Amino acid sequence: MVLNPDTIAAIATPSGNGGVGIIRISGPLVSEIAKQLIKKSLIPRHALFSSFADDDGSVIDSGISLYFPAPASYTGEDILELQAHGGSVVLDMLLRRVISLGARLANPGEFTERAFLNNKLDLAQAEAVADLIESSTEQSVRSAQKSMQGVFSDQINELVNELTELRIYVEAAIDFVDEEIDFLTDGVVEKRITGLLQSIQKIQKTAQQGRLLRDGMTVVLAGKPNAGKSSLLNALAGHEAAIVTDIAGTTRDILREHIQLDGMPLHIIDTAGLRESGNSIEKEGIRRAHEEIRKADKILLLIDVREPETDDLLKTLPANIDITKIYNKIDLLGLQPEIKQTEAGYSCYLSIKTGDGMDLLKAHLKQSVGFNEATDNVFIARRRHIEALTKGCEYVESALNQLQVSQAGELVAEDLRQAQMSLAEITGQFTSDDLLGKIFSSFCIGK
Repeated sequence: MVLNPDTIAAIATPSGNGGVGIIRISGPLVSEIAKQLIKKSLIPRHALFSSFADDDGSVIDSGISLYFPAPASYTGEDILELQAHGGSVVLDMLLRRVISLGARLANPGEFTERAFLNNKLDLAQAEAVADLIESSTEQSVRSAQKSMQGVFSDQINELVNELTELRIYVEAAIDFVDEEIDFLTDGVVEKRITGLLQSIQKIQKTAQQGRLLRDGMTVVLAGKPNAGKSSLLNALAGHEAAIVTDIAGTTRDILREHIQLDGMPLHIIDTAGLRESGNSIEKEGIRRAHEEIRKADKILLLIDVREPETDDLLKTLPANIDITKIYNKIDLLGLQPEIKQTEAGYSCYLSIKTGDGMDLLKAHLKQSVGFNEATDNVFIARRRHIEALTKGCEYVESALNQLQVSQAGELVAEDLRQAQMSLAEITGQFTSDDLLGKIFSSFCIGK
C-alpha cells in the first residue's frame, strides 16, 4: 500500500440542494477528525447517527457517519463518509470544519487515484468509474460495469502473461544456444504468436465497440450537392437543423448534431456537397468536408437514386472507413425501401422525404455499433485503449514478420517486449505520471 501523509476531503454529491449530501474523507487523520467532529467512537462499517460539532461546540447538522478502516476501503486508506442534509450551505460549513481539523480539499479524481495507487483498482477499472458516472445509456452503464468488474483487465492480463511466457522462451533460446532450442524453425513460437495476434484482434474489435458506446459514433454525411444530406440530418435530429433548398451547394460549412438514436449516442456531421467548384467559399467548405470525412467512424454516402454512378466519389473517400451508400429519392422511381449487403458493403434504399426506409437506416446504424447485440462481453473502452491495442498488434505482427522472413531472434524478442509494454499501459502496469495526471484530472471532485 502507498502511504500518503495527506488526508483529503470533498463533497461527493452534486452541487445544489437535495435530501442528502455526502462528504468523503480519506487518509491517516480520519480517526482524529471523527473524534473532534462526532465525539463518538467509530464502529467499522456501521451506520452511526450523531451530531456534527463546529469548533465552538455548536451543532452544524445531524446525520449518519460511516467508517471504513484501511485496507478494506475504496481508497485502501481509512475512509469516513458523512451523510448530512443536502443543502449547499450546510455541506460547505461541514467541509470547512473537516478542513480546519487537518484535511485538505481533494483534487479531481484523487480518491480513485489513491485506489489505483493502493492496488484496489487497475487503471482500466479506475477509468470505468468515471465512464459509469458519465454514461448516458443503459447499454453504456452495463458495459462500464463490466470494465469495473475487471472483464477488460482480465483479457489484457491474459495477453500480457502470454507475452511474458513467450519472451522467456525466446530470450532463453537466444541466451542458451547450447540447449539447441531452435525456435526460429520449430514452429512453436510461430504458432503462439499467430494465436496471440488473433486474440489481440478479437479484443480490438470488442474494445472498438465499447469505445463507440462510450463516446458515440461519429457519422459524416457525404455526397454530391442536392443528394439529401441536409434533409437526412434534419430527419435524424428530429428538427430543422439545416437549411434545405433546391439550390445546389446550399451547405457551405460543417453542421453538427448530437442525437440519441433509441438511446445510442450519435454525432451526425453534415458537410458541403462534393464536386468541382470555382467558388472560393464552396471550395473551402469541400476542404472542410474532406477533413471531417477522414476523422469519421462511419460515412453515409448520399446518392440520388436516379444518378447512381459513384465511382468518382468513392475514389476521394478513405478506404479504411466504413461506408454505407444511401440511395435517396426512391419515391420518384416507385422503388421499395430495402438494405442490401454485398462484398463492397451495405446499400440502403430509402426516401427521406416520405420517411420510407428510415427505420431500416436507423436499425443499420445501431447494428454498426453493435447496439442490438448482447452485451455480456462488451466492456467500455477509451481511445487510449484502442491506441495501445493497435500498437501492441503492430508489434506482434512485426515479431511474426521477423520470425517468418528475417529469422532474427533478437528482433522478435524486442518486438514482443514492446508489445507487452503497450498492452500493460492499459491496466497501468507501465504508465507515465503525465498520463495518470491527465486521466484523473478529468474525474469529478469527490470521486
